[in-house]
Amino acid sequence: MSNVVVIGAGIGGMCAATRLAKAGHSVHLYEASYEVGGKCRTEWVGKYAFDTGPSLLTLPAVYKDFFLKTGKPLEEVLSLQAVNPSFDYRFADGSNVEFVNLSRYDTLEAIEKSFGSQAKDEWRSIMRRAEKMWDVSREPFIESELASPLSLLKRASLLKDLLTIAPWKSLRTLVKEYTTDVRLQCIIDRYATYSGSDPRRAPAVLASIAYVEEAFGAWHISGGIGQLARAVHQRAIECGVTFHLDSPVAKISHTAKSVTGIVLSTGETILADVVVANADASYVYTTLISERLRILRKPRKALAQAEPSLAGFSLLLGLKPSPEAQPLAHHTVLFPVNYDDEFDAIFTQKKPVDDPTIYICSPKDPAMMPTQGHESWSVLVNAPPHSESGTGWNWNDANFAHEYANKIISLIESRGISIRDRLEVLEIRTPADLEAQVRAPGGSIYGTSSNGARSAFLRARNRSPLKGLYCVGGSAHPGGGLPLVGISAEIVANAIAGKRT
Repeated sequence: MSNVVVIGAGIGGMCAATRLAKAGHSVHLYEASYEVGGKCRTEWVGKYAFDTGPSLLTLPAVYKDFFLKTGKPLEEVLSLQAVNPSFDYRFADGSNVEFVNLSRYDTLEAIEKSFGSQAKDEWRSIMRRAEKMWDVSREPFIESELASPLSLLKRASLLKDLLTIAPWKSLRTLVKEYTTDVRLQCIIDRYATYSGSDPRRAPAVLASIAYVEEAFGAWHISGGIGQLARAVHQRAIECGVTFHLDSPVAKISHTAKSVTGIVLSTGETILADVVVANADASYVYTTLISERLRILRKPRKALAQAEPSLAGFSLLLGLKPSPEAQPLAHHTVLFPVNYDDEFDAIFTQKKPVDDPTIYICSPKDPAMMPTQGHESWSVLVNAPPHSESGTGWNWNDANFAHEYANKIISLIESRGISIRDRLEVLEIRTPADLEAQVRAPGGSIYGTSSNGARSAFLRARNRSPLKGLYCVGGSAHPGGGLPLVGISAEIVANAIAGKRT
């Protein structure tokens, strides 16, 4: 059994630590903050609660497996609620469609009612292709360590799989083969933003996310998605993980070929056989390990070539009751006139979007708004990462942040949704805030984007070339988002245990 040190108490770090402690390893976890959960948090502002990170859970089987294998089933510690409709998509031309949770049939009926029979048939065809993509990509690309493109050449079904996944096509290119309806294209484009990417450059296989959301549902956790972090933290303690909060790590110590432990910001040295880094991979390879090591040239070069993911500008709105207000669905998406302008602004011009897509999360959860009739909205728009050097946007300008917040509120109200006459709480969170809170470079939500066919191979691998060092979390394989982070933790735990993944 190994002496394991985990850096970071995000969901990936805590899940990996718990699995390793359950297997009998001695596990100590060091977290810079006073709190656990990383980006997965539910925060209270007065009498309002907000999910300030992930706002829904897909693929709940990932966490059902985690809780079952480390102790009590998930159902005994968390209450999952299916969100229905899963999403209300609203468009600039005044049309909208509500996707029905866990029902392709009902969603197709809704599409036909809103957009016509041709759109219904086109969406059915897209989902059939997305399902095939998921079946092909799930095991080799998501649930396993991704060694290199050459490792995939050994698959007997290689040619058939390649035709299904079409790695030479972007998500936008694929969808245009199935539909000319701009509204359907916008909905599919949005799945690229689930990995912080541009749909015009992100791989077509990201369409599989649409199938996953449809087949396995969109779920809310009673009390907020941050309850997942609390439950994982408690399970980790029960399995024997020792937590050291307010304990920033300054350095990963090592020889030329393997890790030897960590050094805290206080100067204290902690020896370890294994170090699991649940921090942004670029921070791990450039700051926590600053020495020039021949063995790390390849991962450092890959990370340097990768493009940062989207960041987010968010508003936390606490709204008082109003008899005239029409309640929103749990998840509402307001699409602009021109979606491409958003990606041009962020990835090319590196500036805030003038007319962005606006995502509103309005949970119907009494545990998050105990005062009847009040509503807590988390509003998110995509944004360029924070930078003071010209490689992004400088989000430290508080005056601009307030002006931009007012602009977002005005855009929401222009769509017939009242805010200002109900507003009791307004909190602004910029990419600079996220960078400071969880040390995510630039406040990029997902680490690196999936822009380009090689993007998956530029992401940090779970097993570092430096022996004994493993990377877990959204910036490592297989990527960002709660399901993939949970899978990342399982891959790392199995790799340390010597199991095949």
